[in-house]
Amino acid sequence: MTDWYVDDRCTNCDVARQFAPELIIEEERASRILRQPGDDAENRRLHAAVFACPTRSIRSASGQPDPALDPFPMALDDGVLICGHNSRQTAGANSYLLRRPSGTAMMIDTPRWSPALAERYVAATGPVTDVLLTHRDHVAHGRRYADHYGARLWIHEGDLDAVPDADQVIRGTDPVEIGEGVTAHPLPGHTRGSVLYLADDRYCFTGDSFYWSRTTDDLEVAESVTWYSIGELAASLARADGKLRFEWVLPGHGDRRRRDADEMSRRLHALAERTAQARPRQIDFTAVRW
Repeated sequence: MTDWYVDDRCTNCDVARQFAPELIIEEERASRILRQPGDDAENRRLHAAVFACPTRSIRSASGQPDPALDPFPMALDDGVLICGHNSRQTAGANSYLLRRPSGTAMMIDTPRWSPALAERYVAATGPVTDVLLTHRDHVAHGRRYADHYGARLWIHEGDLDAVPDADQVIRGTDPVEIGEGVTAHPLPGHTRGSVLYLADDRYCFTGDSFYWSRTTDDLEVAESVTWYSIGELAASLARADGKLRFEWVLPGHGDRRRRDADEMSRRLHALAERTAQARPRQIDFTAVRW
C-alpha cells in the first residue's frame, strides 16, 4: 500500500483538506495524513489533494502520484470547474473556470502558470475570454494567462497598482455588469480593491472576502487576515446584504459550499451583522477558522 505523508513545506493553506477531509486533518498548524485511502474513491480524492497542493507537500514514500488521477479541471457543477494546481505565489488560492452559454469561459483568479495547464483548461471549457482577479493577493499569473488566451484582464482600481497593465478596471463601489449574467460587486475590506463576482444568481466568487468554514459550518470572514479594514468589509457586506442571490460560495481561501439560495441569503445577512461587531486586530494567519 502507498504510504502517503505530508512534508514540512506545508503552509497550512487548507487546500488539501478541502478535497479529502476524511483523510487529511489539521494538526499543530499543518496538514497531516489521518489515514491512508481505503478504496478507489478515497484514492481519487487523495490525488485531487495531491495535485491541488501549492507546495506539493503530499508525498508518497513508495513512488510518485499517478498523473492519470489528476482530476483538474474538476467540475463542481454544470457551470463551474475548479482549476486545482494552486500556486504558492497566490498563497495557495483556489481558482475557477466559469462556463458561459456562448461556449466560452471566464477564469476567476489563477492557478500556477503552465502552458500545458492553460491548454488543458481551454480543452475543458472552450476559449477563455476574461481573467477576473478578485484582489491584489491573487494577481501573480493573471497577465500570463490573459496573454496566452488573448483574454481581458480585470481588476478593481483600488488594487490597480498590483497589476497596472490590466485591460479592464472596475471603479467605485456600485455593482457593474461585465458580461451577460456576470456582475462585479466591489467589496473593499480584505483589500482596498477586493471584488466579488456574481454569475447567473447562482455562483458567488468571493476572493478572500468571505468563505465557508467547516469549523463553524457557516459563512465567515477572515477577521485576522484583513489587510485593509474590517470596518470597510462590514460596510461592504451591509451594502451587499439583500442584493446578492446565490447558491454556491466559491472563495479563494477557505472551503466552498452549495446551499439553497434563500438559506445563503439568510446566512449572508447574519454574517453582515456579525462582521459589524468585529474590531481591528493584528494579522494572524493561525487564527483563521478553516
